[in-house]
Parts: sequence; structure tokens; C-alpha cells
Amino acid sequence: MSAATSKVLLPLYIYPDPGKWDPLFEAIKTYPHLEFIVILNPHSGPGSEPWWPNADYVREIPRLNACENVRTVGYVATTYCKRDIDDVFRDIDRYAEWSRDERFPGLGVSGIFFDETPNLFKVEVKSYLDAVTAKGKDTEGILGDRLIIHNPGTAVQKGLAEPGPDITTSAEVAYRFFRSDEFQNWLALSPYGRERTSYMIHSVERENVGEVVRSMRGRAQYLFVTDLKVDFYHEFSDTWGSFVAAMAS
Repeated sequence: MSAATSKVLLPLYIYPDPGKWDPLFEAIKTYPHLEFIVILNPHSGPGSEPWWPNADYVREIPRLNACENVRTVGYVATTYCKRDIDDVFRDIDRYAEWSRDERFPGLGVSGIFFDETPNLFKVEVKSYLDAVTAKGKDTEGILGDRLIIHNPGTAVQKGLAEPGPDITTSAEVAYRFFRSDEFQNWLALSPYGRERTSYMIHSVERENVGEVVRSMRGRAQYLFVTDLKVDFYHEFSDTWGSFVAAMAS
């Protein structure tokens, strides 16, 4: 029986100096049947004037969007629903403006990644998350099917999953903690099936990255695994190649 197919969910928080994104472009080309969902985070969100438009990003993002096996989504902070919701809405609108900017053909995102979302149900939390999710889904200028991802980093209570986003990152932890009984017992309560689950796992022993990927593909359809212990979204590890090869195998 073949292993379950998963997709790469990559937080790409690396500044796009010339050549810096080359490991990603090489993986995209090497594995054309592997799907990459790339989270763009230019400036703790989309950025605004005078910093944006940024020449390096507007050069590299259209290159990503031109790849058939890539979908880009924009990073938006929620600060556990403590951030003013109007500021969240403005970030979504700024991402939507990208695709309308005639100066930079190919710019745009096809979804939103909401970071630091709560995992415990409260009426006000549910209302906030429903509102930002609907905003992402309903905003013209966000392209494609307007994929919505929430990142609580752990399993959420059932009330937040009715209906919830398209994808929830149910684990954003060091591998040692991921394996603990404490984390696994809580993860077992997740109301989401594999097809709506993502894991972002760091601090994996270098030689075990491929094995960890293969073991997780049956549990989460969207994965990112690295050996890095710090700054794991800000550089490509030496195990990046092992990770994508295991995802594609």
C-alpha cells in the first residue's frame, strides 16, 4: 500500500535577496507532482507604504505564482484574537490589492494564513474567527479558492471547528514535545480529520527527518518538518532536501 500523499505547507519568512529562495524553486522544479502551499510574510503581514511595494518581493512572488504546483497565501497576525479586527481586515484588503496592481503582473495570493489563533472555545473568540475567515473567503482580489488556514499550534476544541477554516495547524511544536503523551492525548481530541490538518514540526534529529515525514503523512495532509531549533522559518536547513524528497516519495 502506498503512503498517503501530503502537501508542503511552508512558512517562507526568508527575505528574498537574490538566490535566497533558490532551494524552494529547485524543489518545486524537481518534484512537479508535489504541491507547495507557501505562506508569504513580507513585513509581519503584507506591508504598507512606504515599505511596500518592495522590489525584491514583487520580483520573486510572481515567479512562485507562475509554478503550477504552488499556491501562495498571505500571513496575517491575530495575536490570539486580541488584535483589532479592523487591522486584520486591512491586512486582508492589502493582500487583495496585490492582484489588482497592474505594475506587477502575477502578484497576488490565493488564501490567508491566520497566525496565533486560540484553541479554546469562547463565544467572542468564535465570533472573531468566523468574521476574519469570512472576510478572507469573501474578499475579491484574493485569488483562486481563497484557502483559509488557522494556526493555533495545537488541537482546538470542537466548537471552533463548526465549521472552522479549510486547514488548521494542530501542531507547531518541537518533535520531542510532539511525541509526549501530554501532547498526543490532547491532539487525539482534535475535531479535524487528516484532510484539514497541518503539522509544523521542528527540532527533529537530522537523520530522522525523512522517517518523521513518512510517519506523519498518514495523519496530516499538510506538513513542514525541519531539524532547525531556532529561526526555522527564516532559513532553509541542510535537511530541506531530505524533507521534500520524503514528501514526494
